[in-house]
Amino acid sequence: MELDDIQALRTSDGGSILLLVLDGLGGLPRKPGGPTELEAARTPNLDALAGTHDIGLHIPVAQGITPGSGPGHLSLFGYDPLKYRIGRGALEALGVEFDLRPGDVAIRANLCTADDQGRIVDRRAGRIPTEQAVPVCEALDQIEVPDARVFVRSVKEHRALIVVRTEQPSGARIADTDPGRDGAEPLPIVAADAESEPAARAMRLWMENVGTALAGETRANMVLLRGFSQLPSWPRFPDVFGLRSLAVAAYPMYRGVARLVGMNAIAVPEGPEHLVRALQQHGPGQDFVFLHVKATDKAGEDGDFDAKVAAIEAADVVVPDLLTAFPGVFVVTGDHSTPATMRSHSWHPVPFLIAGGSGRGGHGTDGFGERACRQGGLGTIRGCELMPLAMARAGRLSKFGA
Repeated sequence: MELDDIQALRTSDGGSILLLVLDGLGGLPRKPGGPTELEAARTPNLDALAGTHDIGLHIPVAQGITPGSGPGHLSLFGYDPLKYRIGRGALEALGVEFDLRPGDVAIRANLCTADDQGRIVDRRAGRIPTEQAVPVCEALDQIEVPDARVFVRSVKEHRALIVVRTEQPSGARIADTDPGRDGAEPLPIVAADAESEPAARAMRLWMENVGTALAGETRANMVLLRGFSQLPSWPRFPDVFGLRSLAVAAYPMYRGVARLVGMNAIAVPEGPEHLVRALQQHGPGQDFVFLHVKATDKAGEDGDFDAKVAAIEAADVVVPDLLTAFPGVFVVTGDHSTPATMRSHSWHPVPFLIAGGSGRGGHGTDGFGERACRQGGLGTIRGCELMPLAMARAGRLSKFGA
């Protein structure tokens, strides 16, 4: 369903909606026939909800397509990621509240470690702590290039934001330089069209000076570039769904994607307990709150099955407090799967749970996990269909047609 159709159907009243996103929730068994991370986790609160409400699987983008975090979250917000496309750079810029202007090209950068041959040894510079990354980014911010200004801002740990503001107007169709694996050299900066060449040229000149700027650095001594993008003009989430909305996340990128669609956003420290406190303090007066947990995805990318299990269990502990602080329709899912066995995002469908509101299901399922969700009453749907489902359960959609 198109966003303008939803906007035409939405009502001015109804219940509230709480969306808890355990980033990279979906997983795979460590051994054939064994449990996934979600199935191995002790989640009595989520299991109880799954037994009395509705569960299923969602596909963030399309069958067989591995989603990035931006498309995965846009899908959960009701935006079809095949239609609403944006690179990660603009999301990072919005997340750190950078003054991103029309025409700017924003880039998500990874500080990384390279050997003396220019090969990548560690794509994340050992997940360098933010306090150590800040002076590295400050040194990179001093690099000057002709006919452009290149801004560099530390985001979190190895993650950084680069914004290119060229004198000549530029597009952002520029290929990533991240090879996606250790042991390879960074890829060249190549513009897909002539319109994007000014920003590409500025970044090639900028990269030529990175080695000098980071001379003496042994850990974060190289930069990988991803997600070249610019500000789009999209329908705003509060206007489409008629919801006063708030995003709560520790990582800037997720606040960025929320701000991109018009939500207010606040930062909190990492940890589910901080989400509870933020919801108690800022939830009153909101119709929709999005809460983000990063630890599940982080553990999956590190290949740490047990750490991902522990992160899921920690989130389950606070579920009763979340429901008390913000009663209404409750949706729990992930933006994509990040199996620890793969150490990366994957294309596998993502479990979801939807509780509260009208039309409650309840199929006596055996807990909240991939196998149970595969048998759930809501089946397998597209991720962008979750918001209309939540709206319907909250009594916020009117009848379609006569």
